[in-house]
Amino acid sequence: MSEPATVDTPLKKLVGDKTAKALASHLDLHTAGDLVYHFPRRYDERGEHTDIRALDVGEQVTVLAQVQRTAVRPMRQRRGNLLEVTVGDGSGGVLTLTFFGNQAWRERELRPGRWGLFAGKVTEFRGKRQLNGPEYVLLGEGGDGEAAVSDDIEEFAGALIPVYPAAAAVPTWVIARCVRVVLDTFTPPNDPLPSAVRAGRKLVGLGAALTEIHRPSSKEALHQARRRLKWDEAFAVQVTLVQRKHRAADWPARPRPAAPGGLLEAFDARLPYELTAGQREVGVEIAADLATPHPMHRLLQGEVGSGKTVVALRAMLQVVDAGGQAALLAPTEVLAAQHHRGMLDLLGPLGRAGELGSAEHATRVELVTGSLGAAARRRALGEVASGAAGIVLGTHALLYEGVDFADLGLVVVDEQHRFGVEQRDALRAKADQPPHVLVMTATPIPRTVAMTVYGDLEVSTLSQLPRGRSPIASHVVPAAEKPAYLDRAWRRLREEVTAGHQAYVVCPRIGDGPTSDEEPPPEDDNGRRPPVAVTEVAPLLAEGPLRGLRIGVLHGRLSADEKDAVMRSFAAGDLDVLVATTVIEVGVDVPNATVMIVLDADRFGVSQLHQLRGRVGRGAAAGLCLLVSEAAEGSSARERLDAVASTSDGFKLAELDLEQRREGDVLGATQSGRRSHLRLLSLRRDADLIRDARAEAITLIEDDPELTRNPALAASVAALVDEDRAEYLEKG
Repeated sequence: MSEPATVDTPLKKLVGDKTAKALASHLDLHTAGDLVYHFPRRYDERGEHTDIRALDVGEQVTVLAQVQRTAVRPMRQRRGNLLEVTVGDGSGGVLTLTFFGNQAWRERELRPGRWGLFAGKVTEFRGKRQLNGPEYVLLGEGGDGEAAVSDDIEEFAGALIPVYPAAAAVPTWVIARCVRVVLDTFTPPNDPLPSAVRAGRKLVGLGAALTEIHRPSSKEALHQARRRLKWDEAFAVQVTLVQRKHRAADWPARPRPAAPGGLLEAFDARLPYELTAGQREVGVEIAADLATPHPMHRLLQGEVGSGKTVVALRAMLQVVDAGGQAALLAPTEVLAAQHHRGMLDLLGPLGRAGELGSAEHATRVELVTGSLGAAARRRALGEVASGAAGIVLGTHALLYEGVDFADLGLVVVDEQHRFGVEQRDALRAKADQPPHVLVMTATPIPRTVAMTVYGDLEVSTLSQLPRGRSPIASHVVPAAEKPAYLDRAWRRLREEVTAGHQAYVVCPRIGDGPTSDEEPPPEDDNGRRPPVAVTEVAPLLAEGPLRGLRIGVLHGRLSADEKDAVMRSFAAGDLDVLVATTVIEVGVDVPNATVMIVLDADRFGVSQLHQLRGRVGRGAAAGLCLLVSEAAEGSSARERLDAVASTSDGFKLAELDLEQRREGDVLGATQSGRRSHLRLLSLRRDADLIRDARAEAITLIEDDPELTRNPALAASVAALVDEDRAEYLEKG
């Protein structure tokens, strides 16, 4: 009898060196625990077959289908025959399987009527979807869905057939066979979940859940297994967040209460417009947080143009009134420079301490970026170190050694998703005591994401747009199907310029030369043409449909001075059209810009498109956003664009974005670069379970803050939410 396997048993002891090496190199699976927690992506059921019509070109798929017919024909370009096998799913969808070379044995094996699992990458040839040289396993002799007869496919004998996340070199049936071998000797760990929680929430034991998720005895047993394992993931995240929130409540911070007769009151008195009710309400929440002896950790989310910057500036002024300094970290030099200009304009004499005509209790507003000259940098750093600069704005340059604050009391992080945990920590570390922290995002966050990813932050939302903001109309321009629509788009842009307005043209790529973070690779795996580039599009427009207009170019490869000069020219109205990359995605504010044309719009994400179009309609005139795409009607890319065009509700789009993204990305797997164990939890579908897990976590941590009485649970939480991811979850 073979030795029992535990979660730490190396796979090579169980499945052999060759298979273990393939699992390790292609799927990062090394131990029995890794494999047991490599859950099926879905389950195919005899009689309920994959909808082949819903497959996307370029997708790696495993489909359950029936052979309909085979055909052999000679190849044109080389010697030998081509075997074409047509398979269907019973719903009208068909795929063509192509095999090159003389393979008569395959023709005998793939007889019409046989069912099988077929794995490969979906391509398209002459309008037909196909799999070239797919891996496959046949399930039985007939077409009636009877149990498989081969020992190699014993794992598919049940009614529910597990389909695993796989690789071309390790198809799903190989994984299923390995899982069967491991489960035959696997000893599950002791159940770490407190028995009171397990009983109260009617959750099955861990051992049963791990067995049933791979080899379900029934649909109900599978449902219970998935519910238990989802609970473990949700509970681990919530315990981590509640623990950290509990610890943070004990940290000391210097209170920064509002001071009557100070800069904040003077600023409010000179504001040229009235704050919205939402801005006033959030301002009261932040002011109260700043006055406490514990550090504020607040997330401020609001639609593009909802007035987050003014709310942040008022918080910064409250800290300056209380004798401290405030720093704002922006993701790009363009945005940092714009914040600097905008805040100086809003503050007027209040932001020009030491200058002629400054107000009596004025402060200074300093900009610190990597492109500052040596003399300007020395002067700016001196103002920051002495405390003369109450408000400091900058990019990553604020994090460098040599940037010292006299008394850093508040850190504001703009567009927080652009920064890693280490960068935010580096700025916080420049304070003697933990500073208050306000993170802002213009990407609306669904409730379950706020609860799961930002669960240790207080969340404030600005949903009301200031008066004077205009609506934005959005339309998809199907360039491949209707080229005349694209011609009309350029004419529409010219009409806006003739009316005295300005326009953006956005491209996914910069162009020739070294790539940057904002630039995707030139060609994707599906062989599509490279996305259009700024440096290629700008001259074509200048010579063609936009001839005679004043065109500027903006992208991340320009120097800081060049970027600033271009933005200043555009803001001053000296340019009619700005051809740019996503460097304009956040914060760029030119009220006279009314139209945006996004080329290859299907290459951008939902939230990114929503952010981009927020650059127009910022003044009195209505905005127009045209999403140009060659994506075919009915494709998922086209449906995504249609959804963006159909609503300006950022929260609806955030839900759509969440639906289409990998949940692991949302939960921080990409932050740590490690393989995430958070596999089953859906932030969109499991909101109630997440809410229940949070309630149980709060009760548990109030009674046992460091889990000293629950060591098995502590170990389980550490395995599911490693330290890097815990830090990510803590700070959002």
